[in-house]
Amino acid sequence: MKKTILIFAALILALVLLFQLSTYAIISGNLEIEITIAIIAIVFFFIGIMLHKKSLLKQERPSSEIDSKKITDLEISNREYEVLQQIAIGLSNKEIAEKLFVSESTIKTHVSNLLIKLNAKRRTQAVQRAKDFQIL
Repeated sequence: MKKTILIFAALILALVLLFQLSTYAIISGNLEIEITIAIIAIVFFFIGIMLHKKSLLKQERPSSEIDSKKITDLEISNREYEVLQQIAIGLSNKEIAEKLFVSESTIKTHVSNLLIKLNAKRRTQAVQRAKDFQIL
């Protein structure tokens, strides 16, 4: 965190210096300074791209395999797992019921069981816990 703050502080300082140099270049009418400013701006542009790529690489998860043993340990049935997958997509109880050809009250029961088994209070929390357990 401190490293990121220092990098951005350095970038802001460099930006302020570039603005001051450009003001000086306009006043003095010197084109060499404007070329130097353009080169520095291009360098900082590529530094920004590299920092962005590094931050994207850190967000990726190392493993995306589903832990079927954890599903068994949590005693989640096949139908409850299907419902959990549909919840993760963002479907409502009614939409899930239509898709799985069961009644809406059956889906409510499955969702209730999932909330208990995943120790969650809300559907979104259940999906997050399922992702943490690597079952989604």
